[in-house]
Amino acid sequence: MDQTGKIIFYEDRNFQGRSFECTSDSPELSSHFSRCNSIRVESGAWVLYERPNYMGSQYILTRGEYPEHQHWMGYNDIIRSCRIIRHISSTFHIRIYERRDFTGQTVELTDDCPSLLEQFCFREVHSCKVLDGAWVFFELPNYRGRQYLLEKGEYRRFSEWSALHPTVGSIRRVQDL
Repeated sequence: MDQTGKIIFYEDRNFQGRSFECTSDSPELSSHFSRCNSIRVESGAWVLYERPNYMGSQYILTRGEYPEHQHWMGYNDIIRSCRIIRHISSTFHIRIYERRDFTGQTVELTDDCPSLLEQFCFREVHSCKVLDGAWVFFELPNYRGRQYLLEKGEYRRFSEWSALHPTVGSIRRVQDL
């Protein structure tokens, strides 16, 4: 299901300074603003990237207000591209594997998991199948650290979701609230 959305980027904190309104995927944002210190997501769910062409660190944002870059767990005030998350669903199902190519111990989730290690004794995820919905992998427990968006499909190894290593501390569903 294709989603529509609206996101507004502001150069300064607390929705001040120059702004840019976006309603579609944008591979290059630097011509619209030089820095991003606050964001208002009016509709849809979005993935923001620190580099152009959907590269670099990812930040997943749903409807709401983010008055400072720390509110979306940003490491700095740089956002260079964004796209709308298209596989928002009311049902969620993901299968994760401890080894690449869908081998090893398997865990299935239909809800958020704040600590993969505590709940399932998993420290690493090497492959997964997103059967329904969109999900975010976080490097650390309690939804902290680097974020990786996984939309419906198969991921044979962690590099396919742009991770540098297989460490996954927590997993959250992407919901357009």
